[in-house]
Order: sequence, then structure tokens, then C-alpha cells
Amino acid sequence: MTDLINTEKDLVISLKDYIKAEESKLEQIKKWAEKLDKLTDTATKDPEGFLGHPVNAFKLMKRLNTEWGELENLVLKDMSDGFISNMTIQRQFFPNDEDQTGAAKALLRLQDTYNLDTDTLSRGNLPGVKHKSFLTAEDCFELGKIAYTEADYYHTELWMEQALKQLDEGEVSSADKVYILDYLSYAVYQQGDLSKAVMLTKRLLELDPEHQRANGNMKYFEYIMAKEKEANKSSTESEDQAEKETEVKKKDYLPERRKYEMLCRGEGLKMTPRRQKRLFCRYYDGNRNPRYILGPVKQEDEWDKPRIVRFLDIISDEEIETVKELAKPRLSRATVHDPETGKLTTAHYRVSKSAWLSGYESPVVSRINTRIQDLTGLDVSTAEELQVANYGVGGQYEPHFDFGRKDEPDAFKELGTGNRIATWLFYMSDVSAGGATVFPEVGASVWPRKGTAVFWYNLFPSGEGDYSTRHAACPVLVGNKWVSNKWLHERGQEFRRPCTLSELE
Repeated sequence: MTDLINTEKDLVISLKDYIKAEESKLEQIKKWAEKLDKLTDTATKDPEGFLGHPVNAFKLMKRLNTEWGELENLVLKDMSDGFISNMTIQRQFFPNDEDQTGAAKALLRLQDTYNLDTDTLSRGNLPGVKHKSFLTAEDCFELGKIAYTEADYYHTELWMEQALKQLDEGEVSSADKVYILDYLSYAVYQQGDLSKAVMLTKRLLELDPEHQRANGNMKYFEYIMAKEKEANKSSTESEDQAEKETEVKKKDYLPERRKYEMLCRGEGLKMTPRRQKRLFCRYYDGNRNPRYILGPVKQEDEWDKPRIVRFLDIISDEEIETVKELAKPRLSRATVHDPETGKLTTAHYRVSKSAWLSGYESPVVSRINTRIQDLTGLDVSTAEELQVANYGVGGQYEPHFDFGRKDEPDAFKELGTGNRIATWLFYMSDVSAGGATVFPEVGASVWPRKGTAVFWYNLFPSGEGDYSTRHAACPVLVGNKWVSNKWLHERGQEFRRPCTLSELE
């Protein structure tokens, strides 16, 4: 997307050049028209007298035979060649309908996760923003339309109402109230609010009495209302219907999702003071690792169970830039393991771009791998490559496990290195708002801080999975989130972290 900003800048420059060329052309045409206007005024008053002058007769012949033809060529001359050719070249890099829909869905996801009302989002009143921007009534209408095509009538209603509100407040826009009311009344009806749907349809018909669909809907609504009246349906049933529709709206709001979203907002479980007292910060030498005895690193306890530790100032700005530059050319949509097919696939619950970097590609990546080995005490020779991920607009990874469960015996079979024993996660940018790593099972929230890394074990010493490590990457509300992670595997850790005989340990 940063490349697209530069592309758009180039197109604006090209467009301005085209405008200058058109203005120059129009200036020439204007001068020609003014000159001929005076000449023809004089000539038409006394045509014979005017043409009695042989020079005038010759010049008339010349103008009509030659000069008007040249003027025609000038008028028909296409000054947009440079602009059109530039557009044609750049168009291949433009986002498509799927990208635009994805960006719209990201806004709706942020709205839900961070409890933002449409007015706040429309006016761009978000925390930590550097470049404030707002949504026009037309933008709000577009968001509502995209929600409508996804049969998401809840968000359709919210954004169509916002578009209508902005138009009612006097905003000048190409958005048409008739179209907005058409979508809005149907979305409201689909959610079971018949009286509001009737009221909106009446308002639509006041603006356009001949609107075919609105007239048809009105007759249908009146028929339903008459039928309900005849049957003497109780208001209780209407309430039940409304409750059912609310359930449909929030069908994916499972208890875990509520916990996840609360933690993303900085709410939810808080650690008790007694547990808090057991968390410390320290200088850590990697269990007397020769490389860190004289220069230990800073370490903080983030959580006790599961134990999550954060390393401070563990990756430099220069190293971060090198890793990002290596990753950028090969960033692609992040994938997940499909438990049914065992293959990698994209999923709506993981929205980010990622790339993989090997130690042999760069001394910086090799040095980072060695650092992880020294500070965790685990062998990185069987670890997966360093994964670099970028979370852009609304980027997220919903609650998941890093390790393979018992119902996924073949999750990492092709690697031949056993299950993922531990996770190391570098934060390579600060995030203005949102973007926390949260653990819904235990209520932990770990916030991004550039230059730090967090580490936790996914498996108990017995080799059993620690289900309390289920975690998620919250959507980025404002800013840009860069992380890189290393998944360490069981093989090679036999003497570094020996297994225990008890499954409970």
C-alpha cells in the first residue's frame, strides 16, 4: 500500500501535465475564436464591400480551405496520451474489487472489536492518529452497500443511517437519499423491525412517489401488518423474533470472542495484586551463557501461568530495517493449516501478510537465530525459519494455538521435527492503537513495543499441549504492526529441556 501512495502521486503529476496541455490548447482556440468573432462581425455587416477587397477574398479562401482544417485538428488532438499511457501501465498495480471489499470489512471489524460507533469512525476520531481523515456520506453509503452484499444487515443499517444523517446535516454529496432509504428500509425489515421499515419506506415515497420497489414493499408490509392484526399476534412473539434477529446479528459472538474483544480494548481480566507481586524484572544472562555474562539482557515477567516473559532492547532498529527490507519483496497473504486437508490455505480469521527468512540469507537473520538459541537455551537448528508478518488495516489473527493438538497428528509431519515446543515473538514496530497479543483463556494482554520480544512454552515438559497458551493478534486500529516470530520444535531439545514422566507436570 505504501507503493500505491507513490503510484497515486505519479498519476496526479501526470494528470496536472495533461491539464496544462489542455489549458494551452484551449487558450489557442480561444484566441482564434476572438479574432474571427471581430472579423465576421465586420464582414457580415457589408459582405460585398468586404469581399471587394481582393486580400479579404484571398484570406477567406485560405481560412476555409486551410486554417479551419488546422483548427479542427487542434480541437481533435488528444492531449491525454501521456496520462492515459501512464494510467495503463500503473493500472496493473491497482487494487481490485476484492481488495476494496477487504478494506471495508476491516473497518467493520474494527468497529465491532473496539466498540466504535459509526459517527466516531466517520469523523476519524481515533486514538493516536497523525493524519486525520473522515468518511463522506458517499463513503458511508459504499460501506453499507458492501455489508449488504455480504447479507450483513446489521452493519448495512448502521452505515446507511450514518450516510442519511450526514446528508440531513447538509453535506453536499453525490449520494442519493432515495437509494440510501431503499437499502436501509430493506435491511431494517430483514432484522424484524417492521414498523421502522414502514416509516423509512414512507419517507422514500415522499421523495420519489413512483419508486416501483418501494411501492411494492409498502403493499407487502401493509399486508403483513394486517395479517398480524387479524391473527392478534402478541407482542411477546414480536419480541422473540427481535431477539432471534439479534442472535443472527451476533451469531459469531461466542464467549471466547467476547473475551478476546474485551482484552483487545484493554478491558477484561486483571491479575490479582498477590499474583502481580510475583512478577519481576531482571538482568538475564541466558543461564550463564558466555555471550551474555558481561552484557546481560533486560527481562520482564508479563504473566505467570502460562509464563510469558518479555525481553527488552533485544533487536536494534538497524536489524529491524534489514529484516523488513528482506521480507518486503516476498510478503504474501498469510496461510494457516487446514486440519481436514492438512494443506496450507488462507482464512478470514488470519488477515496479514508474511514472508519466511532463512539464516543463510543474511548475517543479520543468522545473528537473530543465534540470539534466540542463547536466550531460550533451545536448539534452533530444528526450528522453522523466521516468519516476518505485517498487519495492515484491520490486520488480525483470531484465537488459535501454535502447537498441533491430538486431533491434528499430522500437523507438522512433513517437517519431521515434532510439535512446536515454544514461540518467540519480536515486535518490530510500535502501534498507535490496537494490535495487542491477547490470551483469552487466562486474560493476558501483551502490547507491542518496538525492539522487544516475548517468549512462552506451548508444551508442558511432558510434551502435552498447554491449552492456556491459546492467543490472538488483535486488529490494528491505527498504525502499522510489524512482527517476526520463531517457532521452536521438540526435536533437538531432549537434553536442553528433558521430558518428564508425568503428563500433569
